[in-house]
Amino acid sequence: MAKRIFLFILTNVLVLTTIMVVLSLLGLNSYIDAATGNIQFGALLAFSAVIGFTGSFISLAISRWMAKKIMRVKVIDPNGSLNAYEQSLVDRVHRLARTAGLAHMPEVGIYNSPEVNAFATGPSKRRSLVAVSTGLLEQMDDDAVEGVVAHEIAHIANGDMVTMTLLQGVVNTFVVFLSRIAAWAVAQLVDEDKAAIVHILAIIVFQIAFSILGSIVIFAYSRYREYHADRGGADLAGKDKMIHALESLKAHVNRVDTRQETLASMKISGGKRKKLLFSTHPDLDERIRRLHAK
Repeated sequence: MAKRIFLFILTNVLVLTTIMVVLSLLGLNSYIDAATGNIQFGALLAFSAVIGFTGSFISLAISRWMAKKIMRVKVIDPNGSLNAYEQSLVDRVHRLARTAGLAHMPEVGIYNSPEVNAFATGPSKRRSLVAVSTGLLEQMDDDAVEGVVAHEIAHIANGDMVTMTLLQGVVNTFVVFLSRIAAWAVAQLVDEDKAAIVHILAIIVFQIAFSILGSIVIFAYSRYREYHADRGGADLAGKDKMIHALESLKAHVNRVDTRQETLASMKISGGKRKKLLFSTHPDLDERIRRLHAK
């Protein structure tokens, strides 16, 4: 099942494509000089930036809604009638959020899944969501759950979704910009009657290729921020609980088929993936080592 960062990137690509189609229909994508047939680089850069940042910010704006729908998160109403299971989770999230200095409490949700995981998302610190799987609550002890929740709260307090969005906007801009330059160059190599269709097809191919390369930058940033969230989680819940949470996750992923592990933007688990370009999380052993050295 596709998870958080995959959803963010997929949403971003869909929004990006929609914006490009709309601009094309409105005739606002003219960056090739009609007289010379050459690219107007200033116009293309402006066009690319508008598409790139608009796409990433729209993706951010709907991130919490998308997560709820795709992951089928049941949001817990803190003012409603809660069972002990739900009350304990809400109390823990709110307590850690206050400790982190958050003025607005995150929404708290549970999604039905045997996986041991959790994620945080939302367009801002004021409108955030912390969701945990039923598998995590059932298979982890209280101290490990505390560490996991503290890690997710640290992501919110650090503003990771916003900074990831800004980075995604920059990456989008370069993807759009470079793909059109490359497509224009390829179109110059064919007969004039075929140039238009070749140019369009080349844009699609190069945009996919550059998007994949750009995702490597996004994933590298995600791995970097995981270390910060670990340290933040240790400050909120205590280093021992954060280390215990990661060690519990390591024990869990050692018991399951690692092929079932999925990518996620703000999720706690990273499994055994070692220094993979397309991994959103660092190796758990390295995360534990860094916390011990903290």
